[in-house]
Amino acid sequence: MDGLLLVNKPRGMTSHDVVARVRRILRTRRVGHTGTLDPMATGVLPVAVGRATRLVEFLMAGSKTYQASLKLGEITDTQDADGQVVERREVPALTQDEVVSACRGFLGEITQIPPMYSAVKKDGVPLYRLARQGIEVERAARSVYIERIVLHSLNLPFVDLEIDCSKGTYIRTLAHDLGEVLGSGAHLTGLCRTRSGSFLLDECISLEDLSEDARPGQAPGFLKLVDILRDCPRLRVDNEGAARLSVGIPPLIEQVGVSACREGELIALVLDERLLAVARYAPARLQEKRGDFELLRVFPEAAAA
Repeated sequence: MDGLLLVNKPRGMTSHDVVARVRRILRTRRVGHTGTLDPMATGVLPVAVGRATRLVEFLMAGSKTYQASLKLGEITDTQDADGQVVERREVPALTQDEVVSACRGFLGEITQIPPMYSAVKKDGVPLYRLARQGIEVERAARSVYIERIVLHSLNLPFVDLEIDCSKGTYIRTLAHDLGEVLGSGAHLTGLCRTRSGSFLLDECISLEDLSEDARPGQAPGFLKLVDILRDCPRLRVDNEGAARLSVGIPPLIEQVGVSACREGELIALVLDERLLAVARYAPARLQEKRGDFELLRVFPEAAAA
């Protein structure tokens, strides 16, 4: 069984909990998620099954969209509602224009310091384990990109936002930092990921609706291997190119059903609705007699079928 299951993660479960539940329901061990959601968060969690686990790194790279709810006036040790309140402040009579102006200051490339209650590791130890022991360590700042922040509602002390951002963005930290700019402090009270890459919340299935006989391409929210990399051009390989791929040799450009590709572009190579390989177009490699494509993932059993 090979495919991508689009799960609407419920509140209160970790991403690893979801993986464990999928393993039990589908009775398969080879399962992995494509990007952690905090226990408090809900929404789109793509879960790879079988050979789809080999595609996880390509799926994690996409941007995300979140619906976030903040409460001003309270700062917590986890930066969200699951933590303990460590400071309370007065909430000024903020206007929508003032909140929108503060949000604009976070657009573009920004740096974030990962929260102590996170899965980031320090010397091999997850930060959240240190935090539970009352230990705080220095963390390196990370660059992330905020493409869009929309203010949906302002009902003090509560603020509802929609955020488009790069992978690796901590919405908890964004809420905390926005609270500092507004002067009131803030923490995250609700979070729903409505998009991960090209996968939307409307496509997802709940764990309660997932049955043990679900199969990729047949059950709702369960994509076949060949349909997973839908953001990439899908190029059809001829029989000669498939034969080369079956033994791990990149195809030539004339063995692929296009006249030209963009150099460095990520490509899905397919034949008869089977994913044969994921590759990058690399014409310079031809000078080394290594073919026109740099193979990143090959599924030789599909190529030989």
